[in-house]
Amino acid sequence: MNIEIWSDFMCPFCYIGKRRLENVLEKFPHRDEVKLQFKSFELDPNAEVNSGKTNTEYLSSKYNISEEQARGMNAQMNANARTAGLEYNIDAMIITNSFSAHRLTHWADTQGKALELSERLFQAIFIEGKHTGDHQVLADLAQEVGLDREAATAVLSSDQFTENVRADQAEGAQLGIRGVPFFVLDRKFAVSGAQPDDVFLDALQKAWDERSPFTIVESNDAADGSGVCTDEGCEVPQNKPSN
Repeated sequence: MNIEIWSDFMCPFCYIGKRRLENVLEKFPHRDEVKLQFKSFELDPNAEVNSGKTNTEYLSSKYNISEEQARGMNAQMNANARTAGLEYNIDAMIITNSFSAHRLTHWADTQGKALELSERLFQAIFIEGKHTGDHQVLADLAQEVGLDREAATAVLSSDQFTENVRADQAEGAQLGIRGVPFFVLDRKFAVSGAQPDDVFLDALQKAWDERSPFTIVESNDAADGSGVCTDEGCEVPQNKPSN
């Protein structure tokens, strides 16, 4: 089974969704026959490489809210990440343009290291607060997963793999993908957003068993922590008040 994952490295729900899928795959009886393939999606193609703003300042400006409210949004996202076993430090996240990271990941794919680099990039962004718009940082991360640093630097200094990123984006648009993360399973089923484990497991089993055009599989319960990011921002699910 081939699972294509459209995502952006600046999308907090993309890392959460990735981890939830991986957690479910650990229990899936056909795990050894599942291949993951990351596809590029840019939430904000015009994002500055160096905005000079903290994540709190960025959210405050983007949504026209107070910095206190922005910190509250970050706290909710950190809590959401913990449900997938991730310890976010999203207050330290550096908002930047993700195009270079996408290009580098496509190069890593030619070296058999796309999955490793994708994981390292997400970790660097949401847990360590690294500046992944900085080519030196990207080259360091590539080296950490076993890639040649000089070769990575050469890719970043050129326009190589631009067409690969654009091809992913065009394909996503043709499929009607407007937000990420978006998971396409064998072109039979699709899961939109960082859905709960049971939704992923259900989609995996159905995709394995059936041959049909893909169908969106999602939860109707906002309290389950599912979420999706679009170019307008990330919607953090609100927990229902307890009685």
